[in-house]
Amino acid sequence: MDVSGTASADENTRPQAVIKTTARQLLVKLGAGGLTLDAVAREGGLGVSDVEAVFPHRDDLLTALLIDAYNDSGAAMEQADQAARDAGAPAGARLLAATRALRRWSFANPAEFTLVYGSPVPDYHAPQDTVPPASRTPAVLAGIVRSALEAGELTAPRRQVPGPPLLLPEAEALFGGVPEAPFSDLIERGIVLWSSLVGLLVFQVFSRTHDSVRDETAFFDYAIAVAAEGIGLVVPLGEHTD
Repeated sequence: MDVSGTASADENTRPQAVIKTTARQLLVKLGAGGLTLDAVAREGGLGVSDVEAVFPHRDDLLTALLIDAYNDSGAAMEQADQAARDAGAPAGARLLAATRALRRWSFANPAEFTLVYGSPVPDYHAPQDTVPPASRTPAVLAGIVRSALEAGELTAPRRQVPGPPLLLPEAEALFGGVPEAPFSDLIERGIVLWSSLVGLLVFQVFSRTHDSVRDETAFFDYAIAVAAEGIGLVVPLGEHTD
């Protein structure tokens, strides 16, 4: 079954849209762990058999919601990065634009953000279908970092990751190969940047910084700039667009 959420002209398009819209509303109320096909049917005024005809199991529905969330958030980053590129922005400004876009999406869609980056859903294991959509966010970051490397916008690190490379082949492929020294650990540093971004968003979306800083938007920019220093990239600060 195609659970990607891609629009089509067949007769199941409208029921699928109603089911997913209802399920997103229930994510806010119940969380992903409380989502059931029965609950979706009741909330959407549908028969359980109508829901099962589109999504036979709860996991099929969760997978569709995950794929939509990954694609929507990834598209927001891609569009922001492309706009910055079209404006001739350097890599640091592109990084800030793309991460700001993910932040806006996260605050606008907290239930979907929680589904993607919150606690694992009990008894649910994301299938391989979710991997390409999930890769869009790190792919945007990797593209920006690769451009910075090629443009000579990176400062070489003072300390490299010791020992043999820590990467899986998939990470190397996503970046386009391991760079030469002195940037041979750039992919590992990029993963630190990626995890710092997600952790920062978790703190802000779940209100972990609101009682610590006066301006959370400005703090987000500052934190991205600090994290980017780990890959030798300068992020411009002082221009707030949110």
